[in-house]
Amino acid sequence: MKIFAIGQNYVEHNKELNSPNPNEPIVFMKADTSALRDNKPFFLPGFSDEIHYETELLVKINRIGKNISPKFAHRYYDEIGLGVDFTARDLQWKLKKEGKPWEICKAFDNSAVIGKFLQKTELDDIQNLHFHMKLNEEIVQKGFTGDMIFSVSELIAYISKFFTLKIGDVIFTGTPVGVGKVKIGDRLQGFLSDKKMFDFQVK
Repeated sequence: MKIFAIGQNYVEHNKELNSPNPNEPIVFMKADTSALRDNKPFFLPGFSDEIHYETELLVKINRIGKNISPKFAHRYYDEIGLGVDFTARDLQWKLKKEGKPWEICKAFDNSAVIGKFLQKTELDDIQNLHFHMKLNEEIVQKGFTGDMIFSVSELIAYISKFFTLKIGDVIFTGTPVGVGKVKIGDRLQGFLSDKKMFDFQVK
């Protein structure tokens, strides 16, 4: 399984991080050991003092594909989910300033929370979905997939130019505005179209 993630795919999130809107998708990868499933707790790593949550819509690839056309991209997934891209923000700022790769701030162990998946037939069109996350029962992030700079079909097409997509690969499609720091004892709950998709604690 490969885990692909997209950076800077929502305008308001880019504003909160003082980042420009990209002209093409920003793609990075997380290691297979990044995956955190089944609502297992997330343990804060000792190498960062500023771990941020980023709630994201996920798609799970269901067939092998390469150089996929955007108009056929919908055939390459049946399931839509929700997850969290944990980011060591302090390390990210340092690495960006030095022009170095992002892996250690984005792809560390358990940094890719993968919640439940729903059949896309249970949901509205993928570009017409609302999702939100609660931190300790307070809504801190709200997203609408219609606000994506690059649609899910465009993301699948772009990624498949460079990487062969295989069954079980997961794409994190970017986070909306409202990212923030987590601490020990926090509870994170994610909802897609008001269906609970994940519910776990930080330890």
